[in-house]
Amino acid sequence: MTDSNTDTLDLLCVNTIRTLAIDAIQKSNSGHPGAPMALAPAAYALWTKVMRHNPRNPKWFDRDRFVLSNGHASMLLYSLLHLTGYDLTLEDIRNFRQWGSLTPGHPENHLTAGVETTTGPLGQGCMNAVGMAIAEAHLAAVYNRPGHELLNHYTYVFCGDGDLMEGASHEAASLAGHLGLGKLIYLYDDNHISIEGDTALAFSENMKSRFEGYNWHVIDLGEQGNDVAAITAAFETAKSVTDKPSLISLRTHIGFGSPNKQDTAGVHGSPLGEDEVQLTKRAYGWPEDETFLVPEKAKQHMRAAVDAGKKLESAWQAKLEAYKLAYPELAKQFESAVAGDLPDGWDDDLPEFEASAGAIATRSASGQVINSFAEKIPGFVGGSADLSPSTNTLMKCSGYFNKDNYSNRNIAWGVREHAMCGACSGMALHGGLRPFAATFFVFTDYARPAIRLAALMQLPVIYVMTHDSIGLGEDGPTHQPVEHLASLRAIPNLTIIRPADANEVVYAWRAALTRTDGPTILVLTRQKLPILDRSVLAPADETGRGAYVLAKEAGQKPDVVLIATGSEVPLLLTAQERLSAENIDARVVSMPSWELFEQQSESYRQEVLPATVPARLAVEAGSSFGWQKWVGDAGDIIAIDSFGASAPAPELYRQYGITVENIVANAKRLVA
Repeated sequence: MTDSNTDTLDLLCVNTIRTLAIDAIQKSNSGHPGAPMALAPAAYALWTKVMRHNPRNPKWFDRDRFVLSNGHASMLLYSLLHLTGYDLTLEDIRNFRQWGSLTPGHPENHLTAGVETTTGPLGQGCMNAVGMAIAEAHLAAVYNRPGHELLNHYTYVFCGDGDLMEGASHEAASLAGHLGLGKLIYLYDDNHISIEGDTALAFSENMKSRFEGYNWHVIDLGEQGNDVAAITAAFETAKSVTDKPSLISLRTHIGFGSPNKQDTAGVHGSPLGEDEVQLTKRAYGWPEDETFLVPEKAKQHMRAAVDAGKKLESAWQAKLEAYKLAYPELAKQFESAVAGDLPDGWDDDLPEFEASAGAIATRSASGQVINSFAEKIPGFVGGSADLSPSTNTLMKCSGYFNKDNYSNRNIAWGVREHAMCGACSGMALHGGLRPFAATFFVFTDYARPAIRLAALMQLPVIYVMTHDSIGLGEDGPTHQPVEHLASLRAIPNLTIIRPADANEVVYAWRAALTRTDGPTILVLTRQKLPILDRSVLAPADETGRGAYVLAKEAGQKPDVVLIATGSEVPLLLTAQERLSAENIDARVVSMPSWELFEQQSESYRQEVLPATVPARLAVEAGSSFGWQKWVGDAGDIIAIDSFGASAPAPELYRQYGITVENIVANAKRLVA
């Protein structure tokens, strides 16, 4: 395998990409040089000859998106960003993997201009890219008009053996093929090496057959990993196939050019070493003692992307201005969606639930809330992992998104919880949409890596998670989330809201939709809950504060504070009455969201949970883990620190002590 088919200037640029990666990784004594060395020709071809992007405005909306799913090859991306004129300096390259640098070990979207998504956990970028392609297809179907093609861009993905081993990539590719996402193009870095050695240790499938089975268009370039012209032509061919996503399979050689480490695991996740760096540069015909060298010819050639990008965006802006004249209302809607704004009046018709209406499951109330605003927020898009009838998340104003009608807004994800949440992150990253994902709460286990990354990326994705506790009943412990509230509360920047009744659901949705700097999980019941009588209790609009005094004590100071979330709150109200009959004055606090409560002022938190009342009792049909923070050393917790069981919900609550009688007994003990 040689560079013989690549012309002199192209080869100079390719080797500049390679050596910047080599030098940055060697200087930091940490990183993955092998993949950047192998993929430099493909990356160069894409970024300089195929991809539409503007280095001076990385957020230009109709740009092509690039996802480096094999994020350990981050120096490949950083080299491209620097060389094509993005706001990433050579000094940033020198500071690879250092504290406070713009070149962290894996690409982070909110940190470095030009990085579309945070990648590293393998397969996540593949799923994000499917979401980006869904977003492009939907927005193009909604806004494009004859003679006014406002949106027309591609999503390109570099992925490796590790990505395609992960189950996440199977879910993503299956969905993309089913939906016929023709503007999604993967380039598969088939280098045969993983950390343990040759991929033959664990990986022998026929990738061409696999992706053709997913209904993808496949181009097998074989041993043309260094042929810039052949790779460029393959991208153009892939672009011409409009009814299927494309996979370009490229046999590369990890650590290309390293005399002693090419095609070995030794160049996967470790620097080359000083001696091998010099030998490799010699093999490239590169000055051996130069570091971070950017030849002027290579710089000028690759910086042509700046002027080209300005012209591309300028032409698009002209299209946008013409579009505004032809379709002023649609243009206004489009710009509002891109800005992430909620339309005026979106919440004018949110339902109000009367106590006299009887009991209703919070999942059912949520369905009513969704359909009260769905038509008013055109960018609200999403669906359930084959559970819409159970999660109550189907929007009545739209049909299902499919390859015959990309303008529809309900997405049938199938039984693919991980791809659903990863793709929702991709839609949020793309912009123009407010995505949501729904399934049973226990199945967050399948999607946790994507949820964690959404929190890391500060994405306003909404997760609607129903069947929230042992209250789902007979399905038993496999479906009953016990530890899930505690474990998800441990994820930074993830807000969890578990409403106590239908009216708290209304304000939980309001909080989720107005939050723009991170994801929100709405945790909802299968079983019916009473609608709390707000004529004698605090108003439900306090829900957005995370915790509030639902029912005050009779005197000036309570003897005990009772705290609960979700379905356990009504039990506290009955317990308060019984305690009052025994001359114990209790305060009832509804605490739907720890995270929202933590954001309130210290004075408000003291007002709700006064330090002068050490007798506090928390009640939640889930793990006790973490509750000590709110009850203090003198308080107590009624919770479930074991798995559930298969039985009717009322019997389960009795068996696990989530009862009025147990609450009263424990409150009396605390006061005594």
